[in-house]
Amino acid sequence: MYALIDCNNFYASCERVFNPSLIGKPVVVLSNNDGCVIARSNEAKALGIPMGAPAFKHREIFEKNGVAVFSSNFALYGDMSNRVMDILGTFCPAMEIYSIDEAFLDFTGFELHDLERIGQEMKQRVQQWTGIPVSVGFAPTKALAKAANRIAKKFPERTGGVYCMYTDEQRVKALKWLKIEDVWGIGCRYARRLQEMKVFTAWDFTQLSDQWVRSMMTVAGLRLKLDLEGKPTLQMEDVQPKKSIATTRTFDANYTDFRLVRERVASFAVSCAAKLRQQKACCNTVMVFIHTNGFREDQPQYSRNVVLKLPYATSSSIELVKFAVAALEQIFREGYAYKKAGVIVMDFTPEENQQMTIFENRDVKHIRLMKAVDRLNQSFGMQKVRLAAQDPGRVWKMNQEKLSPRYTTNINELLIVNC
Repeated sequence: MYALIDCNNFYASCERVFNPSLIGKPVVVLSNNDGCVIARSNEAKALGIPMGAPAFKHREIFEKNGVAVFSSNFALYGDMSNRVMDILGTFCPAMEIYSIDEAFLDFTGFELHDLERIGQEMKQRVQQWTGIPVSVGFAPTKALAKAANRIAKKFPERTGGVYCMYTDEQRVKALKWLKIEDVWGIGCRYARRLQEMKVFTAWDFTQLSDQWVRSMMTVAGLRLKLDLEGKPTLQMEDVQPKKSIATTRTFDANYTDFRLVRERVASFAVSCAAKLRQQKACCNTVMVFIHTNGFREDQPQYSRNVVLKLPYATSSSIELVKFAVAALEQIFREGYAYKKAGVIVMDFTPEENQQMTIFENRDVKHIRLMKAVDRLNQSFGMQKVRLAAQDPGRVWKMNQEKLSPRYTTNINELLIVNC
């Protein structure tokens, strides 16, 4: 049996842990730069606020209905996620962290245990130790565990937040209830195509032939179908290192000066390099892109990107900035007002396994230098030590006007209790 544990309205729940007055009130969390809605409480969903809604278009709805609006506090959310996952790991050694608020547990060998009791214990312990409410679904396969979790979350008054799918009768009933667009692994494109074929539920999907599913949805679609039929096909996966790292931002203003765009790209390259070193990897390819503001129809539009194959693998901020700026010089054009840029590093190799070349290699002195820089920034705060290519007089920040305190990761923002 597999279990899928999902934190309920995770971002909103994190805010409520430290501000209980928000319980029962509509809460939304905005994306980077306070752009769009990326998380909603059930109360906010009931108001008809859609996922991805531009914040500026719904400001009147927020104010009229007393919606609590927060900027993304990823330091808080990430730390709370780690705490939840640490607790879940005490129940079962085989765990796959699927996302920041979801995890699969493999309960193979627990057939003689009362899984519903274990599920309630997991739910109670996570709630007590972190304040985060979760839903738990048990089933013979991962795809069915996803469906069971959806039932547990949809009908908490009947399930108590935990649902175990033991029998084939339960499986069939669940699949006939589950809409095809809500099936794990069925994207919007496939959902529309299946609906055109009168496939409206997960049960309808399992009635299709294996040959058709494989030919139209590849082997991944066939594995999903078999999983929904109760045949374990989707296996547990270990957490894999990222295959690419991106740092992109929308600017606070329209930039026409190359120096300003260059500083931004340099800062993005430094951020990518730091993340590479955390993963103990080096990149062999870097992509840089820039584009103007597509919403300004009164201005000329321009968008370009360039992919640069590096002569050697590196994670040095100094070397990555050099390559990123060289790439920017290839695509920058005068006469345009740029609104967004980004740096993406790809094609990773392990830090300790570097292939040397005859003519050009990374500067090994940078390895110790970057370790020292990372230690200083970790001790005294990010961006305390920066490259000259970065603006020394300004620390660039996202627009986060409604950011809550980082209660669990910054000693200066601890919750204050008046006794």
